[in-house]
Amino acid sequence: MPEQAARTAIESLVREFNDNSRNGPKKLHQSRTRFMPIEFGRDGKPQPKKGPSSAEAQDFYELRSRCLRSGTLFEDPEFPANSSSLTYAGESKSYIKWLRPSEIAADPVFFENSYSRFDVNQGELGDCWLLAAAANLTEDPDLFTRVVPVDNGFKENYAGIFHFRFWRFGQWYDVVIDDRLPTSQGKLVYMRSSEKNEFWSALLEKAYAKLFGSYETLRGGSASEAMVDFTGGVAETYEMKDAPKDLFQIIEKGFRNHAMFACSLEPDPYKPEAETPQGLIRGHAYSLTMAKMVDIQTPNVKGKIPLLRLRNPWGNANEWNGAWSDKSAEWQYIPEATKREIGLIFEVDGEFWMSMQDFTKYFDRIEICNLSPDCPIVRQKGEYPWKQSAFEGEWVIGNTAGGCRNHIETFWHNPQYVVTLDDPDKDDDEAKATAIIALMQKNRRSKRNKGMDCLTVGFIVYRVSERDLVQKPLPKEFFMRNASVARSTFINLREVTCRFRLDPGTYVVVPSTFDPHLEGEFMIRVFSECPDCMCENEKCVGVCEPDPRVTPDSNNNSKPVAPVIAEDLPDPTKPNPQRAAMERLFLDVAGVDGEVDWMELKLVLDHCFRDDIAVAAKGISRSYAVPLAAESPSDSKKLPIAEGEPVCCGLLAILQDWYVNMAGGDNRPAQNTSNDLIMSKERAPLMSGEMRSDGTGIGFSKDACRSMVAMLDEDHSGKLGFLEFQKLLTEIARWKAVFKLYDRDQSGHLNPFELRAALQSAGYNLNNKILNSLMHRYGSREGEIWFDDFITCAVKIKTMIDIFKAKDINGTNVASFNMDEWIHKTIYS
Repeated sequence: MPEQAARTAIESLVREFNDNSRNGPKKLHQSRTRFMPIEFGRDGKPQPKKGPSSAEAQDFYELRSRCLRSGTLFEDPEFPANSSSLTYAGESKSYIKWLRPSEIAADPVFFENSYSRFDVNQGELGDCWLLAAAANLTEDPDLFTRVVPVDNGFKENYAGIFHFRFWRFGQWYDVVIDDRLPTSQGKLVYMRSSEKNEFWSALLEKAYAKLFGSYETLRGGSASEAMVDFTGGVAETYEMKDAPKDLFQIIEKGFRNHAMFACSLEPDPYKPEAETPQGLIRGHAYSLTMAKMVDIQTPNVKGKIPLLRLRNPWGNANEWNGAWSDKSAEWQYIPEATKREIGLIFEVDGEFWMSMQDFTKYFDRIEICNLSPDCPIVRQKGEYPWKQSAFEGEWVIGNTAGGCRNHIETFWHNPQYVVTLDDPDKDDDEAKATAIIALMQKNRRSKRNKGMDCLTVGFIVYRVSERDLVQKPLPKEFFMRNASVARSTFINLREVTCRFRLDPGTYVVVPSTFDPHLEGEFMIRVFSECPDCMCENEKCVGVCEPDPRVTPDSNNNSKPVAPVIAEDLPDPTKPNPQRAAMERLFLDVAGVDGEVDWMELKLVLDHCFRDDIAVAAKGISRSYAVPLAAESPSDSKKLPIAEGEPVCCGLLAILQDWYVNMAGGDNRPAQNTSNDLIMSKERAPLMSGEMRSDGTGIGFSKDACRSMVAMLDEDHSGKLGFLEFQKLLTEIARWKAVFKLYDRDQSGHLNPFELRAALQSAGYNLNNKILNSLMHRYGSREGEIWFDDFITCAVKIKTMIDIFKAKDINGTNVASFNMDEWIHKTIYS
């Protein structure tokens, strides 16, 4: 009994391990909740975006109404007032007490009179980057109210519930929170306003923390990240040592177009937040809130000087102490009217002015967030230079995770995007076209508690001609022959952005991780003055000509590499000894009803393909150190039979011989064949590595066999008749021949990056989106595709294409299904 229990436990572990290994890495859980997706109309008003995700999302208005009816204050179960919302691991912080604003201040308000950059002051959390962005947000009412809805408040309809809106990877979301806030000794621990009874900024910070999973996820970051999440814009970064000569003009133009700005100094490696002699804090994000060419008049000089207004989110006396600082001598040369125009005030509030010359000298980096064309401000303005094109993509092991140009053998497998810049910029003296290319990693900050930091990513840009684009995607040979015309640096930030001035023409952008075989999701965007300038460099999905090496040569000019299949198939309309033998075999296996179900089909296929399956089984055992049963030559000739299902092995041997002759030879021992024995399950030995996760044994999976039946089962009986069975063998023979072409080392699997080519040889053009899904579904952890999984892939693809084509009556590549038809067709396939 103990032996049996131990064996059962071991088999269970092996089965689970094999299941995880064969089906690839599992997706990490992204969030504890789903946020309500919303969209903004042309008038800037938000509306819920109906769809599957909205049904499971927290609806602010519904939740508030429910609380008002019950007379209770909202308590958010998705972001509870406990340690799990503070840190990754939920470490206890005994000094933290969660209080509602009414328990902190006598008369809490959402806004005290109005909102301003002085409402944003940093607490214990190291999220100055977020505060710098929030301070910028207050400078524009349209931007601010899109993120901070005006229907929040503590008076009318107060129910302890608030909501804020953030942009995430092309979609706006409404994030709901309760108003319990972390405090210590009755005071807010994190972000706070200068006014003790004002709480919009503290609640904004809490909603942003919920978006990523905890307050701790906000520790350390880039201001551009928050600016993008507040606007949906695209951010670019300039290092001062490499800044263009016209940087001030870029900043000034950006302010005119409502861009947001932040800047910082490099951190001191030995002292966090070290202060420089000039009063600036290292490793700290400042918001840049104004850029002006200011009139100046001295006894000797009259003219204009470029000045910048900055703010330290600490909101205290830590300010710049050089030229143009508070009450410095330089201000006496500025006219009073100009001082009033720029809103000059001298307070101990963290805000100060400095010259552009000193700014580039003492700061190391500036971040600019350009608004997207769908922003309400842009729509109201009418004319806006930028047009946006965007795509979402994925790097998947075995298909699109090709790594950078250093890895030329796999680099070309990365996603490719064609960018067309038809015309130069209107105001460009050199007839150049500007393109801002931004590559953003998705969902990395929210996975920091899983130890997943940002990948090192970047992109490379190539000039292409129409002739180059005949091949989709561009092959390895293109990248070996051609040099890039532009590129980003590869860096482990959430977003990598570069501004390029290029000659009008056509380009291909290749985003990638630095190293190959690293998985991640991304979004790539291009801002330019050319509308709809980007598209995926992919072939159209559909059928194509199969590889001539696995199809007959109609001219008979050369012998195919793999044996011809179609020409040698028996003609069911004419007498044929081989067909007669097959018919007898089929009837013996099928029984009185003349049909086979998926279990009977599995028995036949497992026997016919036992050599391929054995190779795969041995490969799995080597890869994962799973002990498999030894296989003797005699075992390999025996067929596992379901209990009580007698099968004539001699006829099965005839079938296998027919199949082998049609599909390209066999490595099995010559002595295999003709024991006309009837075997029961008790006498049939197990195949090598028999057990798999679905309990069907190493051979074709239950899913694969059912899919094969469904592919040809026109009457939906769950079984195949003889003619359908014959068609299936023809298809499998072709797919096996394709598999052998690419399984050059006879390992029993396709190596990474071979699935696209193999399926194209089988007659199917697929894009990266579909291939990535297939790799997630059928690939191993190393990106390999095993023999039976490849057959299943081919079955699924053929079935779905056939379903589509049956409804595409006019050949327009558009098919129409009602709900009943769609479910009926797809649920069985």
